[in-house]
Amino acid sequence: MNAPKGMLAPDEQGLLQEIMNIAFGQAAADLAEVVDLFLVLSIPEVRFLNAPDIPAALASAMEGEKRISLVEQAFWGHFKGSGYLVLPSGAARELVSLLGNTSPNKEIELPAKELEAGTLMEVGNILIGACVGKLAELLDDRVTYSPPLVTVEGDPLASLAKDVWAPETTAIVLKTLFRFHGRNVKGFLFLVTSQDSIDWLRTALAAFLGRYA
Repeated sequence: MNAPKGMLAPDEQGLLQEIMNIAFGQAAADLAEVVDLFLVLSIPEVRFLNAPDIPAALASAMEGEKRISLVEQAFWGHFKGSGYLVLPSGAARELVSLLGNTSPNKEIELPAKELEAGTLMEVGNILIGACVGKLAELLDDRVTYSPPLVTVEGDPLASLAKDVWAPETTAIVLKTLFRFHGRNVKGFLFLVTSQDSIDWLRTALAAFLGRYA
């Protein structure tokens, strides 16, 4: 039975979830290697949303948080979209403490928000890049990235771009909840890809299954 327009069939969705589990795991491993922080990940969730509903869905995942910190990074290839690292209020300060980040010039004390933004960019760049890169590798794709955009302690809905996807399109949202082992810091890692990628994704998933089944 063919999948409805703009969606994947259940077996394709299940396979994508398995591949995302590998990709998110690679992101966690890369972060642990670079900054010695270990992530505990939930099982990834795959959802299909109308594009206008994406900001509210991502914001609601933060369970009523009034302020969030966000790293957003676009990527392009056959698989194209945006990656989001979303953290609750106060998490950026905790990350600065965990990583021991200080001003590169010891004689100049950087403002707290500047340190937090730099730390978020460092962590987000590792997590999003490793996750997207592993997914592209598994599906035989190559991607390029835009520079990350960072928001520190912003309003959830205002922090998420509303005009990235055409209103009539369906988007695939790939989400995992994570927390830092032994620390009171948690957040979400999202990948959002547009309907434009779905036809390619079906072909790539079939090829992956042919290689590894």
